[in-house]
Amino acid sequence: MPDWYVYILKSAKKDFIYVGSTNNLQRRLFEHNGGLVQSTNAYRPLEIVAYIAVRTERRARELERYFKTGSGKAVLKKRILTDEVPRSGT
Repeated sequence: MPDWYVYILKSAKKDFIYVGSTNNLQRRLFEHNGGLVQSTNAYRPLEIVAYIAVRTERRARELERYFKTGSGKAVLKKRILTDEVPRSGT
């Protein structure tokens, strides 16, 4: 049973995507939207648009690092976030 998650957040107001990892999705989203995470504070409110469940923290951290690279971002946009409609004017 998976215990860790790699999650993708999207800002409801600005064109911003954030990738992170956690063992508790609800708590982590609460922390992001509560202003407790400096790197996402200016982009609130945020919503989880996708997540990947894995068995270990190590694998979650590896995937998080990968999705933050140029090729990882391309995979996210092309394969995972395909149903996300880009907003015009933001």
